[in-house]
Amino acid sequence: MKILFLMLFLVSLFLFPNVIHKSLAARPSVVSIGSILRFNSTTGGVSVVAIHAALEDINSDPTVLNGTMLQVDMRDTNCDDGFLGMVEALQFMETDAIAIIGPQCSTIAHIISYVANELQVPLMSFASDATLSSIQFPFFVRTMPSDLYEMAAVAAVVDYYQWKIVTAIYVDDDYGRNGIAALDDELTARRCKISYKVGFPSNAKRSELLNLLVTVSNMESRVIILHTGAEPGLKLLSLANGLNMMGNGYVWIATDWLSSYIDANSSVPAETINGMQGVLTVRPHIPKSKMKSNLMSKWSSLSKKYNHSDLRLSAYGFYVYDSVWAVARALDAFFNDGGRISFKNDSRLRDETGGSLHLEAMSVFDMGNKLLGKIRQVNFTGASGQVQFNAQGELIHPAYDIISIIGNGVRTIGFWSNYTRLLSTVLPEDLYLKPPNTSLANQHLYDVIWPGETAQKPRGWVFPSNAKELIIGVPNRFSFKEFVTLDNGTGKMTGYCIDVFTQALSLLPYPVTYRFEAFGSGTENPHYDQLVQKIVDNEFDAAVGDIAITMSRTQTLDFTQPFIESGLVILAPVKKHITNSWAFLQPFTLGMWCVVGLSFLVVGVVIWVLEHRINDEFRGSPRQQLITIVWFSFSTLFFAHRENTMSTLGRGVLIIWLFVVLIIQSSYTASLTSILTVQQLDTSIRGLDDLKNSDYPIGFQVGSFAEEYMVKELNISRSRLKALGSPEEYAENLKLGPKKGGVMAIVDERPYVELFLSTNCKIAVAGSDFTSRGWGFAFPRDSPLQVDLSTAILTLSENGELQRIHDKWLKTEPGSSKSKRSLKRFFSFVDDREPPKQKRSLRLSGSSMPTTPTSNVDIERPVRPIRNGGVVNIES
Repeated sequence: MKILFLMLFLVSLFLFPNVIHKSLAARPSVVSIGSILRFNSTTGGVSVVAIHAALEDINSDPTVLNGTMLQVDMRDTNCDDGFLGMVEALQFMETDAIAIIGPQCSTIAHIISYVANELQVPLMSFASDATLSSIQFPFFVRTMPSDLYEMAAVAAVVDYYQWKIVTAIYVDDDYGRNGIAALDDELTARRCKISYKVGFPSNAKRSELLNLLVTVSNMESRVIILHTGAEPGLKLLSLANGLNMMGNGYVWIATDWLSSYIDANSSVPAETINGMQGVLTVRPHIPKSKMKSNLMSKWSSLSKKYNHSDLRLSAYGFYVYDSVWAVARALDAFFNDGGRISFKNDSRLRDETGGSLHLEAMSVFDMGNKLLGKIRQVNFTGASGQVQFNAQGELIHPAYDIISIIGNGVRTIGFWSNYTRLLSTVLPEDLYLKPPNTSLANQHLYDVIWPGETAQKPRGWVFPSNAKELIIGVPNRFSFKEFVTLDNGTGKMTGYCIDVFTQALSLLPYPVTYRFEAFGSGTENPHYDQLVQKIVDNEFDAAVGDIAITMSRTQTLDFTQPFIESGLVILAPVKKHITNSWAFLQPFTLGMWCVVGLSFLVVGVVIWVLEHRINDEFRGSPRQQLITIVWFSFSTLFFAHRENTMSTLGRGVLIIWLFVVLIIQSSYTASLTSILTVQQLDTSIRGLDDLKNSDYPIGFQVGSFAEEYMVKELNISRSRLKALGSPEEYAENLKLGPKKGGVMAIVDERPYVELFLSTNCKIAVAGSDFTSRGWGFAFPRDSPLQVDLSTAILTLSENGELQRIHDKWLKTEPGSSKSKRSLKRFFSFVDDREPPKQKRSLRLSGSSMPTTPTSNVDIERPVRPIRNGGVVNIES
């Protein structure tokens, strides 16, 4: 056996000498990689210890690089001074390093990325700047989540708590500016926005930071995003605490610099931690793993050994540790695939001026592309979790912990994962085991103690102390002035809508300075689309009045909770039904009466034929038998016949006939009741279909959206439409009818129609509502005032104030004549005057409105506030 093995070995040497030589020659005894860090920073200090920890573990395991020792040449850089940092980084690139760990500064990372591309040296960077990508820099490999994901997590928190505007404070460098730009994009995608953003230099003085915070405190947003480094960030939080900006109403969300600082420092000063109570921050999520536990168990001794400090392990430490391991695993695959480490000079890199940079000393890594490919192919479970890169050179499954500062430490209130892009209390690694569920209904976070030691979610905004007076547009109506109009005597806006607005405004926990500005001349109703367009054009800050919530309007505006139900209905004239003493004959036509009478006689004759031979009650003289036939026939009408039927056939005929009599009697009663009580429409239009299919002219109210709705949605020719400006014109045109220059029907909103019908009894609604909408107050998109006013309107509905306002303006007496009984009415079954009409009242929109026995207001089920781009379906 030994001889056979020796022979096979010799044959392999003879057949594959190049392969054996390549494998032996490609593995040097020592391989150097470089690292560019900022030693005097918390992240830099943690990174130094993490790199040494990785080197110890790699070099102590002969199976990783098969005897090759890995060493790291670390250099300190100045991140505060971009120029000096750039020079130091370029000088470092003169060394023949096959890969670079770092840098941690985005500014330096941009410079080194260009150089790494030219020298073909993979750059394992944990700079989170979103503008750094492998598309622009092929040799750039990000070994921690990008700011794109961090800002998506922050935006998800803002959206979860329904805050629409935020203030952003950032350090004015590549890291800060690009991070806030990414945040702006994420917030915009969620219909939120940065209302104010302010940057400051990293070396800003205390007075500059104070002025910055004073400016921020005067803004309306109370949600503040802090995207800085640890040193200026802590200084800002301390100053904010001194300005009482860490109390009730404020929300502070810091990016991962704060979690990294707290995680890395074993003893945060009590004054510092007390000044940031209730602050939210995010932290890259590090799942549990064996390698993570091993690193944490020996971290304390490593920190004292290599950093001479008691720095604790932060998320950055895990990522740096895995970065070194990724290079080691890639090197092993690189050598196994015949890779060789060799450099060559590039003729383009020559310093003709004899400067100190020695550009000619920079060498190009011959097989850098091959090593880069091996790095992108690594796939292992490291201390930070799964280490695997996607096609864009980013780590897969980025996730963040959402944490709150409370007491002397932090509390995790949930997680954000790019897998679902939702907030959840379920660990991200558990979510990866099942298909992603992206329903917003699954979002959840644990309760938070906010600044000011309150569990109540802050509103997130206030009216700024220097806020300008709100200019609110109000329609100056010519008709239906009960809803809203300009009182020429006092010069004030009055009406139902105005009272609802002022009462809702009084419930807000803050003052609002505003003034009404009439829109329209008052000689005709204004066009409401033009009114709401002025909000879009920033001429008005809001609009208050009888403004219908339509789909087109919600595309550019936000509306409050509807305060009254509205929908388009059809008005048609009522035919006055004149009744007299002969009204009881009207249910049947003459022909029908003849048929019924003849049927009675025929049935009587049939029963007589079947019974007179055996039944004495049907015998007698011819005159008596004729009287019996007639009497028996008509007595069955009231089921009062006295004669008994004895024959089987007679009884069968009688049963069938009595059933027919029951049908005739019921039909007659129903028809007579309808004639005596129900008014008839004097039009061929009974509903929406008849309206669309006819060619008759149709009326609409001047300024109403009904015109465009009929043209665009119902495809009714505009030539058929006639604008009407007042209730008097309504009545006149319906009275004239289409043949005399009037209209066949009028399409208008129900609140106007109900008010009109209260004084016009000869007109009624044809069919049912064919749209379901409501009236609301209009505001610019994402206005916080819209949300608070919606809550106030619901409160008015619940406490009965909305009904009181309704009764004040819109409760009217029915338009009917007296219902006094008379002798004539007794004889004619019904008075020839119009029957009394039940009271009408407008239906309010709201929830849980209390009712009283005397109330005739229809209370609807609760409806949701009008949110961005949505139209409320009041009926559902």
